[in-house]
Amino acid sequence: MAFEELKQRQSTMWGNGPYQRITETITDIHQIVVERLAPQAGDRWLDLACGTGAVAERACAAGSRVTGLDLAPVLIETARERARNLGLEIDYVVGDVERLEFAGASFDKVSSTCGIMFAPDHETSARELGRVTRSGGQIALANWTPTGGLAKMFKVMAPYLPPPPPSSPFDWGDEGRVHELLGESFELVLEEHVSTLRVPSGEAYWDLFSTSYGPTKTLAESLGDRREELHRDWVDFSRRTIGRTARSSTHASTCSCWGHVAEPG
Repeated sequence: MAFEELKQRQSTMWGNGPYQRITETITDIHQIVVERLAPQAGDRWLDLACGTGAVAERACAAGSRVTGLDLAPVLIETARERARNLGLEIDYVVGDVERLEFAGASFDKVSSTCGIMFAPDHETSARELGRVTRSGGQIALANWTPTGGLAKMFKVMAPYLPPPPPSSPFDWGDEGRVHELLGESFELVLEEHVSTLRVPSGEAYWDLFSTSYGPTKTLAESLGDRREELHRDWVDFSRRTIGRTARSSTHASTCSCWGHVAEPG
């Protein structure tokens, strides 16, 4: 599938469902990203693939001048409504991380939490990061690793999906690949953290993702009679991941993320 066609589908897919429910399961990752960039009053801050605005809200509340960008119009509308309700002035725009409509060196700090990794043209996304970050500025990215729980979850969906594009979003969680993409433009510090999703059962795990996580919800809705087959595979996977005590346990699949903190070289 051509990249442009894939992005057109993504712009709808990511807005399919109440994504805020998913956002609230990774608040620990949002906090790490914000802490690494240490928002200051007056910072020009760009949050890429901002979703419903979790990082943008934190940065704005600390005094930064924040722009949030996402490919999905529905997510941007949700983020705008949240900002209004919170009394925060955040400039939210619909846009493509591979074609940022900002002048070079426009931002002091640029962030993305499990977002930029899903833009299919990784080299172009990396170049855009370097272009819009000012000299001496910083970036902080959190991306799922190729061996973490979310990558395993995507493998459950893989047999039901068309052939994937040549790039994998989980490349952004591979240390060597990240250095290839960003090493010429940034001095990198890489960290690995564990983010734990807590659900009471495999069925609760399925309910959360099949109703609120755009990729899973969109896939399930497209399968017709095969939906129940995916449902069974999903619950079986979660039971293997969570363990035999899943129904009474608060522990769920463990996913890892990479945090990238960098300064242009």
